[in-house]
Amino acid sequence: MQLLARWPLDEGDDLAARLVAAYGEPRRSYHDLRHLVEVLDRLDELAEAGTPFDAVPVRLAAWFHDAVHDGRPDDEERSARWAEEALAVVDVDAGVVAEVARLVRMTEHHDPAGADRNGAALSDADLAVLARPPQRYADYVAAVRREYAHVPDDQFAIGRAAVLRELLAADRLFRTDHGHDRWEDVARRNVEAELAGLEPRSGLSGGTT
Repeated sequence: MQLLARWPLDEGDDLAARLVAAYGEPRRSYHDLRHLVEVLDRLDELAEAGTPFDAVPVRLAAWFHDAVHDGRPDDEERSARWAEEALAVVDVDAGVVAEVARLVRMTEHHDPAGADRNGAALSDADLAVLARPPQRYADYVAAVRREYAHVPDDQFAIGRAAVLRELLAADRLFRTDHGHDRWEDVARRNVEAELAGLEPRSGLSGGTT
């Protein structure tokens, strides 16, 4: 499988295959193989633009960041623990393992510290879907809704609107220079449009910040 060729280690092919199987679970509609590929693609784009980050831990964190995803609040924590346990078995340096786990946990809130270049790169790559063309953004929104099909429409609208408002309240959605320059304006327009469509169902009104 072509995706397996993008595994950033010389060892651990069985682990990579297990991760591919996890992202390929039929119940996933957004946090799936397409998402993993897009995150890896955006990391490639950031690297080609000269964005500084440590390739191996950041790319490993991309592979693990949604390794566990069943809609429970601790998805990121369980994904980070899987990374800690599995990477130790394939004899990855302990410092790299710790950095991978830290980065996976960071994706719960996408709020890397100002000097966290690894966190900035991974966060931007993960959020880059917000800046995709209208049809891809619509596909993303629909896929997220399918993953939470068990949540009633009104409750989903309230929760989703809260997430979108939190995104818009940030000074910057994207922390790297490339991400901010290339993706920020489009992402904000997409998020604002989605929020406007949710507000009548969520009972929310007013500004978006």
